Parts: sequence; structure tokens; C-alpha cells
Amino acid sequence: MLTVASWIRAEDEALYARIFEPAGFSLRNARTEEVSPGSGHGLLLTGGTDISAPFLRQEIDAPDKIRAPDPKRDEWEFAALQSALARRLPVLAICRGVQLLNVALGGSLHLDVPGHENLEDSHTQPLRHAEGAAFRFPFVNSSHHQALDRLGAGVIAEAWCALDGIVEQVRVESYPFVLGVQYHPERDPDRYRPLFAAYFAALRGEG
Repeated sequence: MLTVASWIRAEDEALYARIFEPAGFSLRNARTEEVSPGSGHGLLLTGGTDISAPFLRQEIDAPDKIRAPDPKRDEWEFAALQSALARRLPVLAICRGVQLLNVALGGSLHLDVPGHENLEDSHTQPLRHAEGAAFRFPFVNSSHHQALDRLGAGVIAEAWCALDGIVEQVRVESYPFVLGVQYHPERDPDRYRPLFAAYFAALRGEG
């Protein structure tokens, strides 16, 4: 069975299990078991608390903008991402995950974005897309208080919130499959079936 390395908070475990297990993938959760940062056939970076200040590549004007950081998680995920990129493994980065992906590649974050936090799962916001975007969902469920600012090396924006221009989807050029989304496909897998299907195909080495 193909394995996917990840760090998944307790409240999200069931959401991801219902998506990955029926597709034939085993999720290895570094939060609950020993998982080498270089293991697995791919990497899944999921949602969670803010990235710790020492890992950010920018000035922090107010310490309270960094909420409930988890340095142990940060250390594992940055190492796992570095290994996955070096091995050119498929990477899917969701919410906090896309922020970590951008920071790891030298980018920065908007540390507090009004109006994007505590939205209901049913709330959707419209997107505008770059020509050639891998996925063109017209509306997405997005809930976060931080967001991408300066893009890291090789990070290409593919979609933005049509209301305020916040980046909602990126890819990393020159890699077979490294995709990041600010929205939450795990909460509505039927809507985002094409996204997960593409990630699973990349994990299997198809296409």
C-alpha cells in the first residue's frame, strides 16, 4: 500500500481518513506515531495553528498575531517538505500547509487578514483564476486568519479571492505535482474530487 506522510490534528483525522483510505492510501500521522520526514510516497501538509515566529522570514510587528504555535510540528513539516521536494514527491498543501510551503521557499505571509476567519463550512467565496490553472473551482470554502503575501521561489499563483485578491491556490513550477490551496477541500471532498484524483494519480505515478 502506498503511504502518505503528514501531520494531522485530532479533529481532522476522520476527514482525511474518509478520503485517503478508500482510495488505497495509508496516512502516516507524525503527530501520533514516529514518521521519518523523508518517508512515504508523498507529503500532505494540512491545516492547523500558526507557524512559529523563528521559522518565518519576516518582521513580526505584533507577537499576538502568531497564535498557538507548535515548534515541534513546524520542525517536522519543514524537514518533511525539504525531503519531499528533493525527491520530487507529490505534495498537497492545504490551508496552513500552503503557508508553510510558501515560507519554506522564501516567501512571506500576511499575518492577520480581516474577514477570512471563522467562516462557516458552507460559506463560499468566488475565485478568479490564472490562465492555465490546474483547477478552476468557481467558489471555495476558505477560512483562515493568515495568507500568502510575497511568493516564494518558483511559487506561481493560480487563483485569488475575487473579492480582495487573497491568493487561494498556487503551484510550484518545475515539479511534477506540488500544489497548495488556502481553502479546505477535505471538508467537502465531493466538490473537490478532481483535485484529490489528480493528487492520487501523482502518488501512483500515473500521467
